[in-house]
Amino acid sequence: MGASMAQARVGFIGLGLMGQGMAANIVAKGYPLMVYAHRNRAPVEDLVARGAVEAGSLTDLARGSDVIFLCLSGSPQVTEVVSALKPGLTAGAVIVDCSTSDPVVTERLARELAAVGVDFADAPLSRTPKEAWAGTLDCMVGATPEVFARVQPIIATWAGKIVHIGGVGDGHRMKLLNNFISLGYAAIYAEAIALSEKVGIPIAKFDSVIRGGRMDCGFYQTFMACALEGNREAHRFTISNAYKDLRYLESMANDAKVVTSMSSAAKNAFAYAMANGGDGAEDYVPHLADFTAKLNGGS
Repeated sequence: MGASMAQARVGFIGLGLMGQGMAANIVAKGYPLMVYAHRNRAPVEDLVARGAVEAGSLTDLARGSDVIFLCLSGSPQVTEVVSALKPGLTAGAVIVDCSTSDPVVTERLARELAAVGVDFADAPLSRTPKEAWAGTLDCMVGATPEVFARVQPIIATWAGKIVHIGGVGDGHRMKLLNNFISLGYAAIYAEAIALSEKVGIPIAKFDSVIRGGRMDCGFYQTFMACALEGNREAHRFTISNAYKDLRYLESMANDAKVVTSMSSAAKNAFAYAMANGGDGAEDYVPHLADFTAKLNGGS
């Protein structure tokens, strides 16, 4: 495959909340882009209007792409899509998994693809759909140095911060650690708000102390935009995906024989929400405050 990365044909699968903005940046910055529709046609039609080409099948997308990005729900979906791509893959191609996936599965897929001359990298994301459209996502990459050098210019079309963590699987390991911290914050914020209300301190007063102080951060602000302002789409990352990520983290910790007192507590907060109606496509992480309030007798 002699094409330079400036000429690389890019495939993109997974045009959801994050993927559509990422793909739009790839085509806007000059890369030939092929996309594939799963259920929702609106993102595909938008990207075709921007200059992308729609593939008729995953096999066709594999045949027409040098570098393929996946932005899916998790490892089962990634495994299914990679299997469907295999008949069309050619030696020298690269698959880049931007999903939050199980590192064990990531390493297995990399070994299977290496047997047919195809490289695999994990490049999970941080931040929100707003940054995906702005091209300022954070990205943590697990890949060999050679593969990282190949894919980094394409990733740079949609990411403002790119860190090469290490080998294949290390990007996903770092992403699970990153999400443990952010989702742990969410569980703490939800419980702190419930307790604040129980002891008679209104949310606005609570926020006036935290905001602008050492405990303030970007994640706090998007979380509180829901609790304080009623903006239920301030952070569009679902409770179900959060729960999945914390289960992957727990599995990673189990393999490493690490005690998970804090991460298991955070996971259980999301498990409660999942078991009590918070498993929908529009049930987002800041809504955890509602479930924690109800658990404690609030409204």
